[in-house]
Amino acid sequence: MVPLRLADTIGISYCDGPEINLSCNVPDLCKGPENLCVKAALAFRKSTGLNHGIDISLIKRIPHGAGLGGGSSDAASVLQGLNDLFNRPLDEAQIKQIASRLGSDVPFFLGDGPAWCGGRGEIIEPFDHKASVPARRVLLIKPPFPVPTDWAYKMYDILKKSGKLPEHSESQRLVSLEIFNDLEVPVFHKYVLLEVLKNWLRHQAIVEVAFMSGSGSTVAGIISPEAPADEVDRLKASILEEFGSATWMALTEFSN
Repeated sequence: MVPLRLADTIGISYCDGPEINLSCNVPDLCKGPENLCVKAALAFRKSTGLNHGIDISLIKRIPHGAGLGGGSSDAASVLQGLNDLFNRPLDEAQIKQIASRLGSDVPFFLGDGPAWCGGRGEIIEPFDHKASVPARRVLLIKPPFPVPTDWAYKMYDILKKSGKLPEHSESQRLVSLEIFNDLEVPVFHKYVLLEVLKNWLRHQAIVEVAFMSGSGSTVAGIISPEAPADEVDRLKASILEEFGSATWMALTEFSN
C-alpha cells in the first residue's frame, strides 16, 4: 500500500456535553455512529475512560466508495488527533489495536509511508520505498457510482469457490513493482464501465500503467514522468468527453 498526497482535512476540538458531533462538507455522508470518524472517537473514549464532548469537522476531498481508503485514513487521523488533544493517554501499540478493530486499512494510515500489508491489513512491514516506489503523478478517475467493499469481497469468494477466477490476475510492471488487483475480475463482472475505463487508459500514450484501486470504483492511471502538463490536461479533457462530465478526477502523487 502506498499513500497519496490527496487528503481530507479534519479538525478536532472539545465541546460542551458528552456528545460526539461530526460536521462535513458532503451533505449526504452518514454522520452517525456508523461513520468511521465517529466510530474512532467512540473507541478512543472507551479505551481511555474519557467522556468529554468532541466536535469533529471533516472536509472531504477523497470520494466515498472509491477504493482509496478515505474513511480509513480519516479514522486513523481522528485517533491520532484525539490522542494529541487529550495529552497522549494511549501509546502507539494501544492506538494500533483500536485501529485494527475499526477496519482492515486503518492501521496502515497510522504510518507515514509505503508498506507491505498482510493478514487483514493489520500486519504492516515498511519497505525501502525510495528504491521501490518511483516518483510518479497519479491520475485518479472515479465514475459517478461507488462499489461496496463488502460486496466486492463476497463476489470474489463466490467466483473463487465456483472456479471462475483466473489462476493468475493480469499483472503490469511499474519499474521494479509488479501491479495487479485480484478484485478486478469480480468487480468488472458487474461494473463493466470500470474495465472499459482501465483498458482505455492503457492505450493512452502518457499512461504507463492503469489499474483499479482497492475494491473500486476508482481507476488509477500512472502518468509517464516525461509527460508535459498540457498532455495531462488533454488526457483529462478526453476522459470527460469519453466517460461523461460527472466523472470525478484528481491528479496527485505517490507520497514517499
